[in-house]
Amino acid sequence: MSETAYMASIPYSRQCIEDDDVAAVAAALRGDWLTQGPTIGQFEQAVARWCGAAHATAVSNATAGLHIACMALGLERGKRLWTSPITFVASANCGRYCGASVDFVDIDPRTYCISMEALAAKLEQAEAMGKLPDVLVAVDFAGQPCDWKRLGELKQRYGFRLIHDAAHSFGAEYFGKRVGGLGIADCTVFSFHPVKILTTGEGGMVLTDDPALHEAFGLLRSHGITRQPEALQRQDEGGWYYEQQTLGFNYRMTDLAAALGISQLGKVERFIARRRELAARYDDLLADVLVERPFQSPNGKSAYHLYPVLLADSETRHRTFDALREQGIHVQVHYIPVHLQPDYMRSGFRRGDFPIAEAYYERTLSIPLFPTMTLAEQDVVVASLRRILQEQ
Repeated sequence: MSETAYMASIPYSRQCIEDDDVAAVAAALRGDWLTQGPTIGQFEQAVARWCGAAHATAVSNATAGLHIACMALGLERGKRLWTSPITFVASANCGRYCGASVDFVDIDPRTYCISMEALAAKLEQAEAMGKLPDVLVAVDFAGQPCDWKRLGELKQRYGFRLIHDAAHSFGAEYFGKRVGGLGIADCTVFSFHPVKILTTGEGGMVLTDDPALHEAFGLLRSHGITRQPEALQRQDEGGWYYEQQTLGFNYRMTDLAAALGISQLGKVERFIARRRELAARYDDLLADVLVERPFQSPNGKSAYHLYPVLLADSETRHRTFDALREQGIHVQVHYIPVHLQPDYMRSGFRRGDFPIAEAYYERTLSIPLFPTMTLAEQDVVVASLRRILQEQ
């Protein structure tokens, strides 16, 4: 099949919803619980067990998870959060929700995750100035884990709290362990948005081995309210009694979403295997195309949420983006560096602050990758990309 014969749209990503997923949600709809029911706890236990973590707290989305993670770790006005500039804005915004200041650390030019060299240098300088970060949000970009061994060493040396932003990397592995169960970060946050590795429609989850953090997450996701007898601060007044013990939020997942999540979790290994198969095939098919293919660190195995390629320069990327979109191939750019967003530039960030991240942004293009992608669709993407670059 030639690219000119292909008329259907190819998204950069797409959820994989099968008959058993529909049946699981239908069963939940016919049950007694639609919002806060037992399926949520079942989903939490299943994810914690699958990842190898002690505790899991389901939330309405990953942004909510990042927010309550920051709150539980004591981030507040006068404190500092650092993260990567190549991420979705939520990885930085979660600090601002708490009143903290936000700064960034440049990325590694091969993995596109946070640079260990840049981080170590910035921490050393910050220690000398008495301005160490209180929280670091480390982002597994495109599904590839960060250098978690080095992150753990720096965490121990400098004493910051560590949030693992694993919105892209459910099912990824680092030295043979699944993300979420590495035991290095204080907590790990997953996203279950439709374009992610598995979906609950919208949703997220926060994993931790710390029971005190787990308890705090549970309070913060549900208005700061508890009904647990052992947690009550006053005498129980009856079966109706509950207490708001802190200011929390309505960040809860529904039973409907959890039912879909349990069904999806049962086949997530198949989803990831297919993503890796397609990524390996892209590696082969693009070997003679003028793009830089994503690097796979030998320390882990990416979940391949994204397959970002680098083009020659910003002008080539722009023309290629437009040409592929015109053909119904919905490529995307991940991401505009957060520090270059107008809202962040108003606080003093400027072009040139994080040059590797900015150079990456100028050239990057995420090409389609999702579990239900056919080989014919992949061939169309590669053929179209090759032809467009040859014409340029």
